[in-house]
Amino acid sequence: MRLIPGWKHILLLAAPLALGVSALAGATLYASTAPSAAAAQPIPTVAAHDIPPAPGLLVHVAGAVVKPGIYRLPRGDRVYDAIAAAGGLRPDADLKHLPNMAGRLRDGEQVKVAFVKGTSGTATSRTNLNTASLDELEQVAGFTDAFAKEVIDYRINFGGFQNTRELVDILGMSEADYVIARRYLTL
Repeated sequence: MRLIPGWKHILLLAAPLALGVSALAGATLYASTAPSAAAAQPIPTVAAHDIPPAPGLLVHVAGAVVKPGIYRLPRGDRVYDAIAAAGGLRPDADLKHLPNMAGRLRDGEQVKVAFVKGTSGTATSRTNLNTASLDELEQVAGFTDAFAKEVIDYRINFGGFQNTRELVDILGMSEADYVIARRYLTL
């Protein structure tokens, strides 16, 4: 390079040009070897029988059980397992009209436990808000242990209930729980 007059100026021009050409060549080489989105192979679809089943059954237990609701149970469980998960049978359950206790559960199934019916077709067991004990109030659908204690405290401090709607208006019970509980309450 010394033999070329003005070699420093040529080097100042040639070095960035060589660097740019090598960067362009590297980018072109990288783009040609990297898989592109357009050239990607489609993902094969999986048949329905290859998908693993959900871990357990979702079962709705309703009626004369201690805590009606939706429960996730292991596959292979029976109806009696679902009733046990819901806290067992209530005292006012109709033992003559129970569902098949040995039946296998299916996902999405509803297990209904009938109440004892009177001659008029209504449930014979209603809990009196103004006279019920703590244990009796705890058995009412929609009542928690703490809420049953609040009912008794209100009854002692204010002389009892005039209307069942006071559970929502004064004690703050949710509307959803009240709709369920009012069927089992009387004054």
